[in-house]
Amino acid sequence: MAATGVRAEGVKALAERTLRAAGAALAELVGGLGTAAPAFGLLLLLAVTAVTAPLGVGLLLAPLALRALHALAGRERERLGRRGPEVIAPDPPPARLRPALADPTTRRELRWLLRHGTAGLALGLLGVYLTLSAVRDTLFPLYWRFSPTDTTATSFGYGVAHSWADAFAVGAFGVGSIAVILGLTPGMARLQAEPGRRLLAAGPGQDLSLRVAELTATRAAALDAHATELRRIERALHDGTQNRLVSVTVLLGAARRQVARDPSRADEILERAQSAAEQALAELRTVSRSILPPVLDDRGLAGALSGLAAESPVPCRIDVDAPERCAASVEATAYFVVAEALTNVAKHSGAGRASVTVRARGGRLRLTVTDDGRGGADPDGGSGLTGIRRRVAAHDGMLRLTSPVGGPTNLEVELPCGM
Repeated sequence: MAATGVRAEGVKALAERTLRAAGAALAELVGGLGTAAPAFGLLLLLAVTAVTAPLGVGLLLAPLALRALHALAGRERERLGRRGPEVIAPDPPPARLRPALADPTTRRELRWLLRHGTAGLALGLLGVYLTLSAVRDTLFPLYWRFSPTDTTATSFGYGVAHSWADAFAVGAFGVGSIAVILGLTPGMARLQAEPGRRLLAAGPGQDLSLRVAELTATRAAALDAHATELRRIERALHDGTQNRLVSVTVLLGAARRQVARDPSRADEILERAQSAAEQALAELRTVSRSILPPVLDDRGLAGALSGLAAESPVPCRIDVDAPERCAASVEATAYFVVAEALTNVAKHSGAGRASVTVRARGGRLRLTVTDDGRGGADPDGGSGLTGIRRRVAAHDGMLRLTSPVGGPTNLEVELPCGM
């Protein structure tokens, strides 16, 4: 029985991984349409530009087309970076037309445009069509009696259903199509993304000093955040717990001396020592929870943030949609960001309500904290915002604060899940 249960759990886990992979691949294919469709339109514009160049019209259109090409390539790099490893952009091409056309970056972007505007567009449309067709065929037995007579039963243009047996055969065909799609979509998504990852990234000869400097700054921020956290823990232990334990030691010594002389007085001193020990234990728990809140393991990020909202003096609404679990350090950072943000809202904003929105998609965790307070928050001022910025920078994340005078204040943070 135990072996059967283990096999069942293994099959369930495999099915869940397959469904998640197919869902993520389908989302990537659909997202690719957001750049593939404009790429196809830009290909047509470039064709018109080339044809009309001898007449002079193409020479006027060429700078516009090149700017559109560079902007679209930048969008594709951002999209691929959200779905996987970052695509580091090469040095920007020259602004003048002739040098830009001869620049290797422009040529690589043109090759990407040709492949993404044709094969990439076809893969995206095919992924959507196959999925809709499979769902349509699977549900066919539910509505086939209402279909016009002698119409094609399947989505692929063949077969006519005249009986329930035919209808269920179409439904079985749809289920089989779904199984095939579950296996095909990840490969299709990789094919769609491959030209962008290969042609839009900086080559080995490119100067990556800017990215190296950025990573060096991130590493410094991580070390700084770590040192700051160690100092905070040391202060908490030294100023709170250690003093309590010293008090316990002194009281126990006094009680020991009082036992022979006045036992009733010794009992009073022991009661004070017990109270001090309990306070020291409570402070130790507080410090340990501030390192990595156990509520994250017990209830997950959604439950932990709900607890923060329940304890907030300002009424707070929580909306968490994070089917993807992130690394424990990332979830802890998200927890502390929300905790510090809600503390700032309660202390400084004068807000009547706040909201926290969390989304985990494509390997990125995005959270937004909004309040309807007076606004005017200084992104470079205050230890709270500085601490949040350091924690986010330690994960190579992004922080954006919008707080006009009069409100509202909107804090956005994006972190890599980093499993």
